Formats: sequence, C-alpha cells, structure tokens
Amino acid sequence: MPNARLWSAASLMICLSLAAPAAAAETEPAWKIGTATIGAPKYQEGFQRFDYVNPDAPKGGTLRLTGLGTFDTYNPLVARGELASGIGAPATPGLVYETLMKRSMDEISATYGLLAKAIAYPEDYSFVKFRLRAEAKWEDGQPVTPDDVIFSFESAKANDPKIALYYQHVTKVEKTGEREVTFTFDEKGNRELPQIVGDLIVVPKHWWTGKDAKGTPRDISKTSLELPLGSGPYKLVSATPGATLRFERRADYWGKDLPVNVGQNNVDVITYTYFADLDVAFEAFRSGNADYWWENSAKRWATSYDFPAINDGRLKREVLDNDYRDSGVLVGFIPNLRREKFQDERVREALNYAFDFEELKRTIFYNQYDRINSYFFGSELASKGLPEGKEKDVLESIRDQVPPEVFTTPYQNPVGGTPQAQRDNLRKAIALFKEAGYELKNNRMVNAKTGEPFSFEILLDGPTIERVALPWSQNLKKIGVEARIRTVDSSQFTNRWRSRDFDVMYSGWAQSLNPGNEQTEYWGSASAKREGSQNYAGISDPGIDALIKRIIFAKDREDLVATTKALDRVLLAHHYVIPSYTSRSSRIAYTSTLRYPTPLPEYSTGFPGIWWFDPAAKP
Repeated sequence: MPNARLWSAASLMICLSLAAPAAAAETEPAWKIGTATIGAPKYQEGFQRFDYVNPDAPKGGTLRLTGLGTFDTYNPLVARGELASGIGAPATPGLVYETLMKRSMDEISATYGLLAKAIAYPEDYSFVKFRLRAEAKWEDGQPVTPDDVIFSFESAKANDPKIALYYQHVTKVEKTGEREVTFTFDEKGNRELPQIVGDLIVVPKHWWTGKDAKGTPRDISKTSLELPLGSGPYKLVSATPGATLRFERRADYWGKDLPVNVGQNNVDVITYTYFADLDVAFEAFRSGNADYWWENSAKRWATSYDFPAINDGRLKREVLDNDYRDSGVLVGFIPNLRREKFQDERVREALNYAFDFEELKRTIFYNQYDRINSYFFGSELASKGLPEGKEKDVLESIRDQVPPEVFTTPYQNPVGGTPQAQRDNLRKAIALFKEAGYELKNNRMVNAKTGEPFSFEILLDGPTIERVALPWSQNLKKIGVEARIRTVDSSQFTNRWRSRDFDVMYSGWAQSLNPGNEQTEYWGSASAKREGSQNYAGISDPGIDALIKRIIFAKDREDLVATTKALDRVLLAHHYVIPSYTSRSSRIAYTSTLRYPTPLPEYSTGFPGIWWFDPAAKP
C-alpha cells in the first residue's frame, strides 16, 4: 500500500517538525544547478559557459543537411511513424523541443539546468524535484509550467512503450510549487533516476490539448505533421512531408543567454533534404547542395573523394574520434528468439561461424573497420580474457544462472580470411547444427526430426549493408542454409522491428560509460515480450536480469564496471548476436566556410550546435 506508506512518512515528518524544526530542515535536499552520476559536476554555481564553446562565434548562415528515408511526424512522444530530424526525441533535445536538463560534452554523465533552473534530490534518491525557470517560454509567449512537464511525462509513458519501461520506477509526478514539479520513485538507491527524468522532452500542454487551424482537436497519442510549437532555439517554419524541413533561429528565444547555451545555436537557418538512396544523397553533397557529410562507407571514403570541391579546398574532410570516447557499441545481425529455430544457442553460434569478417575487411572495408567482440566494444566496460577479481566474484554469486563457459573460455569470434580458415569454420558450423538437431540432406540443412529446411530472412534498413549480408548469405548456402535478403525503407523497417515481424535484422545498441536503467530496455525479461522495446532479440534470462539489477544499484564505480563486464561476458556466451564491425571515429566532410572550436569537447564533435560559419571565408 504505497499511499499508506507515504501518508505514514508524511505524518512522521510533521511530528518531527513540531519537536525539532532544525533537524527537519536538514532533511530537505539542497538545490543544485547540475548533477552527475559519476563523481561531481565539473561546472558549479555561477559558471558563465561551457569551456569548449566559442563565446564570440558569429551568428548567421544557412546550413544544408541531408536525411535518409522519410519522416511522417513531428510528435516526439509517440512510438509511431518516423520522427523528422531536428525536432527532439526523448532524452535528446533538438532544435524545437527541449529537456529539463542539458548534458555537457566534456563530462561523461553530467547535466545542467535548461528548462529547469535547479534540481534537488535526497541522498537515497527516492524522489527528484525540478524548479523551472521563470523566463522559460514557448514560441507563443506562454510560460513553460509544471503542468507541461506532467503532461509530457504522462503522454510519453502512455504512448511510447520504451519510455514507459524506462520510467517504470516513477510512481507519481506532481506540481509541488508555482514552478516546481516532483517525481517520486518506488525504489531507493537508483542514482540514475534523477538524471534520466531530467532528460524528459517537454511539450506544451495548452497547444496539444487545443485545436489546429481547422478547428480539429489535436491528439498527443497520434502522429502529426502540423508545424509544432516549441520552446527551443529554432522554429520549424516550413516543410514538405517526407522530403524537406526548414528551421529558422528564433531571435526571441528565451534561453539564448543561458550559460548552457552561450556560444551555441550559431546558424540562422538549418535545412534538411531527404533522399531515399544514400548514394544519391552523397552526390547532392558532392555537387554542392549540402554542407556536411558523415561518411558510413569505407569504400566511398577510400575511393570517392577525388573531385574538384575536395581538391580545390571548397570542402574539407577529417577523421575525429570525439563522438566515440564516451561510448561503446554493438552492431550486428540479430536473430529473433521468438522464432523457435533461433532458440538454440548452438544454432546462433553456427551462424557466426559462417560470417567471414576478415575476408570482408580485405575486399570491401579497405582495412578501416574492426570486428566487434563486446556489447560495450571500444570502452573500458568491455570484458577481456577470463574474469578476475570483483568481476569473478559477481559471476560466482549467480554461478547457477550463467553459462559455465564464462569462467573457463574467453569469448572469441571465429577468424576467417583464408580458404582453409573458411572451410574449417563452416565445418564447425555444420557440427553445431548437428548438435542442435539438424542434418545436411541433399545439400540442405534440415531438421532431423521434421525434415523442415532451415531458412530465414535478413531484414535490412536500406541497401548499405547488402554488401555485407550477401557474402554471409552465400557462405550459409554452402552449408545448406537459405538466407534471403530483404531490403526495405526506413518506415517499413521500423514498423517491422517494432511489431517483431522479422527473422534476423541488422541493428545495434549504443552504450554510455555509465550504463544503468536502459539495460532493462535492451535485454531485460520485462522488455522481451513488449512490442516496440529495444530488446530486439527477445532476451529473457534470470542471470542477465540479476546482473542488470546490480548495475542499476551499483554502490560505486568499481562495482559498476565489474558488473557491466560480467553482463557483457554472459550476453556474449549466449550468442544472441552475430557481431559485425565498427570504426571508432567519425569520418566527416564539410564546406570550408564552417568552423568549430579548438579543442573540441572531449566527448563530442558538437555538430551542429557549437559550429559556425566564418563570414570572412570565401566559399
């Protein structure tokens, strides 16, 4: 009976306040301008700006960007449709909508007041309070209120299953002052909860509960292509649905002089033009119709940048690793465990033996990529070798719930690259299939009992990964497995993974250096059966659940790192994913009139927020 407990606690506090007012006052948490889940925030009361920005950056210019696929909504709080670029999504402030707090780019896990002026929470993290800025206003001049925050939170939970799980420990949100809103949690000691609540995107209640120009009531539970009303530094002034967007910087933006915004939002106009094909989008960039390009193709980076604009200096290109310093990543082919054929670990391991990364690296990757061997690849959280010390202690505590090989056998991807190695790997794949109850019959891998052929579809979001999936499919064919490649547009891809309508899909997960509640969303049993969660594979395992809970309630950094490594090791041992490859740097090209501060922030390139156009530079 949570209400009874809350009433009892409130009654006790009243009695204590009558007997000892000084002691009661000491229990009130202090208001702070920022918070960090690792250590203390770098910036303190009275700071003027983030260290990495140029406070004298000139304003002006039009930044032309490209988008891939399409979009069909500007509503960031509903798990339907494809959200347009620049709007702002949950936990990601955009050009139009903002969050309560804003993350700094030179710290691992620190946030500072944006819509909120201050944050307060007790030592046990049982609740968090935000005090909104009096000057925070929507485009129409109305103030941002606690009612807007409450409406946004309740709408997000009701209309986005992923957010509902992410905020599952929030039992109550209420207005507790003229500009104060309080979130109460159902558990204590979860130090990440105040910060993830601060990541909430806030939308205007009065606008979403009103009517559009035609007199039709708006509905926050549905997609919308009505130009949105935001509080952010830019306004979406025009758009062609699914094709183009034009944002203009607001001269009347309420927060332009905040310390967290100084030296940022320097471009007057930002446009997006969407393309169905990535190669066509690149041609638009090459021909001078876009100002910035993030390269995702090793071949294109190696062979397609010998053209006049590069050679005469109108375009620059660089390799920067800032965006990857605070993160790990896993990308690969993800079997859907909701399909019976993928429920046997030996089958999933066999599929990995047919993936010859070394051959791909030699033939199409120009030696620019590394094979992923961790769910936290590229970070200090990645497991290596055999477990030792605290990590081993963590695993020993749940020994009966984890695969025994985590104690004896380090994870290693199969190594190919030569005809002999490939033959050996395929023989191993056949042996694993046989152990799982399959046999080769008339050059087809079939279920030994039913005679059903083993076949599946590989679902891809666009054609980029076709060059990777096709060799894998050809190798599988050599052992009698039919793997059909199905390439769809972004909208269909999203709809299919959300509804779990796939056999194997290509996707992945980004990881921060401070993992926490999102791990439940990625591989917790609670998210396995829920449509729309990022537990793509359908992982449901008690050992993994236990490790996730320990991560969330880690007592210190040492415990967090050890437990995360243990989780990584267990996930790898279950062979839930056929890992692919990654590069730990951003390959970018951009118009020579664009500038960025030096040095860039430790953990981000800061594009486009802290970049600017040099008015003296010649295009």
